[in-house]
Amino acid sequence: MNLRDLRYIVAVADLGRFGKAAEFCNVSQPTLSGQILKLEEELGVSIFERIGKTTRATAAGAEIIRHARRALAAAGDIVASAHAARDPLFGSIRLGVIPTLAPYLMPFLLPLAAERLPKAPLTLVEDLTGNLLGPLAEGELDAAILATDPESSRLEQIDLFVEPFWLVMPASHPLSRAKSIHPADIDPGSLLLLTDGHCLRDQALALCPSGAERATGAADMRAASLETLLHLTAAGFGLTLAPRLAVASWPHLSGKLVARPIEGDGASRRVRLVHRRDAPRRMVLEALANVVRDGVPDSVRRLP
Repeated sequence: MNLRDLRYIVAVADLGRFGKAAEFCNVSQPTLSGQILKLEEELGVSIFERIGKTTRATAAGAEIIRHARRALAAAGDIVASAHAARDPLFGSIRLGVIPTLAPYLMPFLLPLAAERLPKAPLTLVEDLTGNLLGPLAEGELDAAILATDPESSRLEQIDLFVEPFWLVMPASHPLSRAKSIHPADIDPGSLLLLTDGHCLRDQALALCPSGAERATGAADMRAASLETLLHLTAAGFGLTLAPRLAVASWPHLSGKLVARPIEGDGASRRVRLVHRRDAPRRMVLEALANVVRDGVPDSVRRLP
């Protein structure tokens, strides 16, 4: 057994086909298939089973693949530690970002990161918080920018900034005449939400808890993106909650839509850079945190 074989089985698990995995690993399919067969013979279990044109892991194989990911991450840590000893700011940073931040934060972050950390380019993975925590804990990601506490003893966090929430509504809505909005003024039955899995959905429900119990109806729509919620709001289906960076990136709000800040407890979210407690590249992650703080606009409150 060697790291090459482990890379092969992880590639097959991720891509679902031997041919695609072979192409990804830059080897012929017979070579990859032969090495995986030898590994299965060595271990005495089948790692994969073919179903039609696709391939999936067996029960035993899924556990083996989980350990293979950890072994590859540990090997990567050895390389990263060696690089960090020579140059702490050298090497790509694999960074996870949640969808309600990525489109609005990256235009500020990427140019400054390229300037400040030229030898540490960012490799971005955009996904829901729940889908980022596993790869983060297993070392497949170096860090992730999240808006909730991961609540894991294996992870640490660096506070970045506090982002206030705004209410987006049609220009004709009665609340549009107010300078700011209190959560009690929001009709939960008119609040449009993101789908399950988005931390912003949970934060919206925490701000307007009775919204979780509203009856189904015209406003009972759930979207996969803030942009979809914006268009639903413009079409008159309800109101929506949006983080400040997202609101600032929507110049087309003028006209059909207006946005107003929300006041009171819970009307903001704390954004943090989360990484493994034993991360080998802490210096570059701290440098990245400083880049984020320096890059965000004044509409959010930076945290030391």
